[in-house]
Amino acid sequence: MKRTAVVTGGSRGIGRSMVLAFAEKGYNVVFCYEKNENAASETEKSARDLGAEVYAFKADVSKSEDVEKLFVFVEEKFSGADVLICNAGIGRQKLFTDITDEDFDRMIGVNLKGVFYCCRRALGYMIRNKWGRIINITSMWGETGGSCEVDYSAAKAGVIGLTKALAKEVGPSGITVNAVSPGVIETDMNSAFTPEDMAALADETPLCRIGKPEEVAAAAVFLAGEEAGFITGQVLGVNGGIVI
Repeated sequence: MKRTAVVTGGSRGIGRSMVLAFAEKGYNVVFCYEKNENAASETEKSARDLGAEVYAFKADVSKSEDVEKLFVFVEEKFSGADVLICNAGIGRQKLFTDITDEDFDRMIGVNLKGVFYCCRRALGYMIRNKWGRIINITSMWGETGGSCEVDYSAAKAGVIGLTKALAKEVGPSGITVNAVSPGVIETDMNSAFTPEDMAALADETPLCRIGKPEEVAAAAVFLAGEEAGFITGQVLGVNGGIVI
């Protein structure tokens, strides 16, 4: 029986690569997106062209009611999620003293509460089956902190704490919970950086280049597989060595 993967924030960037990678491995895939319907449709088509059963679903993961609707849809199509990849996220560069209450609430809402809502909703099916894989996408800034990205760093650090604690709680039910922590990756989230900034970041990376979304997706596919069954509560860095 095919397993089902749910990917949040799956229309572009790392999320899109996740959808395609899991589809290529033969999973059923449901992914959510918030705004970009055109990108979601294109990702859905590309994944289906790989022979997988794939559905896009519009949802804002910062809203508990949207997450509920997402998982009701998953259950209607495939009974439930065997693998959950919490990838949806937003980024921002802003001086700490300029961050508004609304900025902070939105950052925590999408990047941390969204992970909480999705994990909580997915776990019932996994616990009943005594098997599951949860993979939360954090960031190197969640490990080290990033100047002018304090709210982002705080949210991503929270994801790491959630991952480690939840792994201990649900391990007896046969469920692994891990985080993937990307470094600098070629995505729209880095569009605020100039080419000079990106070149400098590449120079700071021991492998002397920027990472690719497909490399992050490959880490998630590995953690979802049977061969990773004794790995839980870990933070897997996909960062070219910039954080060791």
